[in-house]
Amino acid sequence: MLAFEGETMPARIGKRLRTAPAAGVTLFRHDNVRSPVQVRALTDELQRAAGAHPLLIAADQECGQFIALGDRSTPFAGNMALGAVDDVELTVRVGRAIGLEARAMGVNMIYAPVLDVASNPANPALGIRAFSDDPAVVSRHGAAMVRGLQSAGVAATVKHAPGGGEAATDPHHGRAVVAATRDVLDAREFVPFRASFAAGARLAMSGHFALPAVSGDAALPVTLARAVMTDLLRRELGFERVTISDALDMRALDQGPDHVPDVVAAVRAGVDLLLTAADPQARAGIERALIEAGERGAFDAGELAATERRLAALRTWLRSAESTVPQPDLDIVRGAAHRALEAELARRSITLVADQAGLLPLAGGADAGRILAVMPRPRDLTPADTSSTVPPALAAALRRYHADVDEVVVEPEPDEASIVAVRDRARSADRAVVGTIDAHRLTAQLRLVEAIVETGTPTVAVAMRGPWDVAVYPREVTGLATYSILPGSLDALAAVIFGEASAAGRLPVRLPARIGDSVVV
Repeated sequence: MLAFEGETMPARIGKRLRTAPAAGVTLFRHDNVRSPVQVRALTDELQRAAGAHPLLIAADQECGQFIALGDRSTPFAGNMALGAVDDVELTVRVGRAIGLEARAMGVNMIYAPVLDVASNPANPALGIRAFSDDPAVVSRHGAAMVRGLQSAGVAATVKHAPGGGEAATDPHHGRAVVAATRDVLDAREFVPFRASFAAGARLAMSGHFALPAVSGDAALPVTLARAVMTDLLRRELGFERVTISDALDMRALDQGPDHVPDVVAAVRAGVDLLLTAADPQARAGIERALIEAGERGAFDAGELAATERRLAALRTWLRSAESTVPQPDLDIVRGAAHRALEAELARRSITLVADQAGLLPLAGGADAGRILAVMPRPRDLTPADTSSTVPPALAAALRRYHADVDEVVVEPEPDEASIVAVRDRARSADRAVVGTIDAHRLTAQLRLVEAIVETGTPTVAVAMRGPWDVAVYPREVTGLATYSILPGSLDALAAVIFGEASAAGRLPVRLPARIGDSVVV
């Protein structure tokens, strides 16, 4: 799978597609995406260059914290919000909407859904990308998302096979390990993948984490492990379709002296497609390694032929889907129907976790005093993240119901001077609404919440990413979870805070328990 920088097709990519056809192209938000019109023109150009060789064109359009097709696509709140609603039919509808928008832009393959189980709150690469920490919930919503995407004629890519939610390291940055026993893996990690395979998922993406209970090697990423990619996925779990690696530039894969990962081992392990990044030198090294390995007979001819058959079957499915579901017009992208669906998901997902003080609903109007609204500045906490493109919108959402809102935006890890400044402003406020983004890991945000509470100002604290934050809030606060920093979710939050809507969501994960004043994970 090729990749490149640019909003139009570079001449070298066009030449490559004509003379040495690749399976397809991955589009990345920061490299290739400006608007739906521009993406449609780019994908048309790529398909013309490919000629009679139909091209796979993919993007990481997970929604939630990772929106690869840009701000003008519909910003659905994402998997954990869907898990909080726990309505399979809604998940199918959201999946179909995501798929139709992708098809309108010429994208026929989505690297979603994420099927990792959120069993480890400390996993920095997962969080709200997961549906739940319950394998049964992940299974039914993962399968529903597959059905929704593929009903729109887009091939779904389930990830990260065969399940890496328990890892405590982001594989973008270093070696990750899922050290669970085989019994636990069978009962937890593998369950959603079995369900999605049964639902007809067209592709499965390998994770760059080690799975020693299967491979016997705590240092070997599953992408390179034949015991996982062939023996487990194909022979035990019965997956007969296309496998694809996660991005080859991730640091969980040893990049080698020439910054080339061991792609030969990946192919020999049973990976059908290799997901390259936009670096042309790195891709040249990867291709050189593959050619040299082929010349020395390192690959099994029968297995290469099987890969070709699987790819041919995928292309046949895409042609059939295109004839059944014609490419939509671009006006479907963020059209009225999808905006209404986005709002429905946001409204139904807001979860009230704790309100011991009975603070909700807040009164609005001229006599209700001043509200202090505090929110961390969104940033990308992992490369699988586009949060930095989202403007802080908590205060704007609250002002729809109450005009006197004092807004403070802090850094994701505020320093002591910032915390003191916010505390001083809280003293002059009548009420405070403070959002946190992964405060269970970025603990300076927790100190900020505690400083506001110490002033005696009645406080609503909102977990805007993982709901685990609520478990570490002071007892005095009213705690809610939105599972999203997107404007639609914050608008839905404001409606709940001011009593215009009820908090209909349910926690899709178990929170750590409190014993006395301590939180026990």
